Amino acid sequence: MALPNQTQVHKFILTGLTASHAMELALFTFFFIIYALILLGNSLIIFTIACNQRLHMPMYFFLSNLSFIDVCHSSVVMPKMLADFLTKQKVISFGECITQMFFLHLFACTEIFLLTIMAYDRYAAICHPLHYSTLMSRRVCLQLATAMWLGGLVHSVALTALTLNLPYCGPNAIDNFFCDVPLVIKLACADTYVFEVLIVSNSGLISVVCFVVLVVSYVVILVSLRNHLSVGRHKALSTCAAHLTVVILFLGHCIFIYLRPAKSLAADKVVSIFFTAVTPLLNPIIYTLRNEDMQNALSKLRGWQVNAMDK
Repeated sequence: MALPNQTQVHKFILTGLTASHAMELALFTFFFIIYALILLGNSLIIFTIACNQRLHMPMYFFLSNLSFIDVCHSSVVMPKMLADFLTKQKVISFGECITQMFFLHLFACTEIFLLTIMAYDRYAAICHPLHYSTLMSRRVCLQLATAMWLGGLVHSVALTALTLNLPYCGPNAIDNFFCDVPLVIKLACADTYVFEVLIVSNSGLISVVCFVVLVVSYVVILVSLRNHLSVGRHKALSTCAAHLTVVILFLGHCIFIYLRPAKSLAADKVVSIFFTAVTPLLNPIIYTLRNEDMQNALSKLRGWQVNAMDK
């Protein structure tokens, strides 16, 4: 006897970004360069922080985690997207689709928790400077890093389990260039209302709560900065502005996609491009251009390379 949730669909068809082959070739070149820059920029941040002893601080420990997550996050989607630009039919197997969703939500949710932790780190550094070394000790940083990865794992397992619990026996066309939970459950041969509510209460609620916590944290920080000296205030404002820019770019997508019913909108693909390609590219630019310590460390790294070449 067949189980009621037995899956009959073995593959999905991705519609991609465009139906024009000429446009796909142009997009392949464009996104290949973006992906290469994502790998280069974020890897450079990780390497710079690892090699510079002065950057072995909580803020840069979490920044290196952010760069690592951005590399992983973009690598879940972009290699498949690039390969599909060169093929006529964009097919992804059921197993590959589920795997893509699992890792997409693992890295996305972990990044949301990481951005929240980074806001707390700035709050502790600016509002409680005398207790900062205790509040953000090495042990605390490792505990927070472990907690954010565990939180992302639990979130991803829960959503993947919900998706797998539905039967898929009919249409198999996904109106995007990658698999995501709202897009896939639309194809289920069952009433998905309860599942959509669970997705909103999971992904949507996490995004909104973390966004509110982040905004409140930065408001408190800005109020606290009024009592700081002008030099210290400028540096702190620059750091917080960089963090807030990343938060708005990343969480804006999460709220837009997951805090509404599972249906396709014209803006979904554009928003998804920002989520998977633009934000991971902008993060290293934002954090290096607005961070004096990172600029000095990169200059020192370039100096080492020049000296090594001269020898």
